[in-house]
Amino acid sequence: MFIQVIQGRCNDPDRLRQLTEEWTETLGRSAEGWLGGTYGVTDDGEAVAVVRFESREAAERNSARPEQGEWWQRMQGCIDGEVSVHDCDDAMLFMDGGSDDAGFVQVIQGRIDDPERLRHVMQQPMDALHEARPDIIGGTLAIEPDGWFVETVCFRTEEEARAGEQQDLPPELGDFAEAMAHVRDTRYLDLHRPWFASAR
Repeated sequence: MFIQVIQGRCNDPDRLRQLTEEWTETLGRSAEGWLGGTYGVTDDGEAVAVVRFESREAAERNSARPEQGEWWQRMQGCIDGEVSVHDCDDAMLFMDGGSDDAGFVQVIQGRIDDPERLRHVMQQPMDALHEARPDIIGGTLAIEPDGWFVETVCFRTEEEARAGEQQDLPPELGDFAEAMAHVRDTRYLDLHRPWFASAR
């Protein structure tokens, strides 16, 4: 799976959502290899889109479509300044992979010194994590070769997420805790009104 992460300062969250939903209903129907996306704007105005494709090639074919370029020109009117884009070939789902019914999403970004270890841990069965943190529905993880990563974690509610944060992880999740201990330059982007799209 390939993930593209798009971020920028948003001046019109409602228009941004309208345009992403329009894309889903029009261009998304014919976007070969498009799987879905998680979207939102933080309380301080940072827009985040985590878009999933089957492959980098599928994403590049979508970007090359003239109608995609026309749509993107309109979308840029919602963004002030530069738009950052991260292309991640090393991407995966974990647990249930998230849910369109999630009421709160936390986007975690940072760098990890040992990407292979984090990838290995996240590919293991998640029964223990699900039992310890039933507030987590699931999410996505994307890692770039230099160790930069973005993780989306979907929760039913923010209240459940905050309560879960206070819980100590059980000993059987020691490998997970150890892998996350090597994360640095961490940013947490809270999406209180996320929206989602999935290929039909």
